[in-house]
Amino acid sequence: MADCCTPDGSCHTKAETKTTYKVDGVGSAHCQGVVSKAVGDLDAIKAVEVEIGTGLVTVTTAAEPDEALDALIAKTVDEAGYDFAGRATVTA
Repeated sequence: MADCCTPDGSCHTKAETKTTYKVDGVGSAHCQGVVSKAVGDLDAIKAVEVEIGTGLVTVTTAAEPDEALDALIAKTVDEAGYDFAGRATVTA
């Protein structure tokens, strides 16, 4: 029996949430890699995509990020040498 199934045989899937943040200063593949690794190393992050030029950083989490995770991502981005500009969007 898979982890997503209950003892009665019914199965469910955990919803994932994608949240996009704006990070200033992501202008090259090097910058993309630095931000991607820094944010991707956080425990709550399942996946991360960083767009060069736009600075849009989309993270996938098991649930919608709360203020604590937003603050942790902001701190991580700042410590990596980039400017965290805030949350752009959230989609389920």
